[in-house]
Amino acid sequence: MLSPEEADRAVLLAAPRGYCAGVDRAVITVEKALELYGSPIYVRKQIVHNKHVVADLESRGAVFVEELDEVPEGSTVVFSAHGVSPAVHEQARERQLRTIDATCPLVTKVHHEAKRFADEDYDILLIGHAGHEEVEGTSGEAPGRIQLVEGPDDVAGIVVRDPAKVAWLSQTTLSVDETMATVDALRERFPQLLDPPSDDICYATQNRQGAVKEISSGADLVIVVGSANSSNSVRLAEVALEAGAKTAHRVDDAAEIDESWLDGVHTVSVTSGASVPENLVDGVLDYLAARGYPDARAVHTAEESLIFALPPELRRELRAREKARGDQPG
Repeated sequence: MLSPEEADRAVLLAAPRGYCAGVDRAVITVEKALELYGSPIYVRKQIVHNKHVVADLESRGAVFVEELDEVPEGSTVVFSAHGVSPAVHEQARERQLRTIDATCPLVTKVHHEAKRFADEDYDILLIGHAGHEEVEGTSGEAPGRIQLVEGPDDVAGIVVRDPAKVAWLSQTTLSVDETMATVDALRERFPQLLDPPSDDICYATQNRQGAVKEISSGADLVIVVGSANSSNSVRLAEVALEAGAKTAHRVDDAAEIDESWLDGVHTVSVTSGASVPENLVDGVLDYLAARGYPDARAVHTAEESLIFALPPELRRELRAREKARGDQPG
């Protein structure tokens, strides 16, 4: 029989959460490359920002490197979901590397926007975090035209050639609310600021932030599963606090939960970043269940059905292998 304290407890589970279409595509890309070519398959940077995903792929033969000069000439290398600059593509050609580009199509869209604005002679203000791979890749599309803006505090120091020829873009994994606060500050400074043709913050980031807002109001504790270098996971914890959660913590997995966080806690809400496999969320729910919390109740705020095709260079090779098998005598 439940104690009065246990009877008053609840666990809310955000839906949607976890893998987005771009992450799923990137992880499958590395898995298929290993099947086709065998190990080692080199991957520039972490394929997605989750240490468990990276460790699993390493155990299967993927080798993660920081830069292409660590990759032996003639080898196969996968570019991560965060995208790379044209200079990296050129370096790969010079080193005669077979490349598979697992850049998320939504990041590729931002690259195309950067090139178009630069071709039209705009100064481009890129809202994002310094040092993030996605920002580095996008900036590389038009290095003479792009300035990084990390937040509203940066706006006063921006220098442009023509205030009437300024456009903004953003990293795809930011907080929607924070990004729009920066855009508002930019527009106050540059009234003719040109918007991107469509919202740069990806659908999955927006959906996960919407879901965490829904489960955070009135929550004593929000647990966000995701790695520290995952921008969208870090943002989820921040959004949870802004939405009314009493406390919020980001953890890589259940082993990082401090049991003292549960003292006096009745309602626990759980979500995960866009690069987190579901088994890590299950581990958190098991942890809570072992401490007297009930089964989680899913709170649905959006449906996701988007699937991205694998990179074309990989699809061609897979088709060729299938055809070769089909042509073999039975």
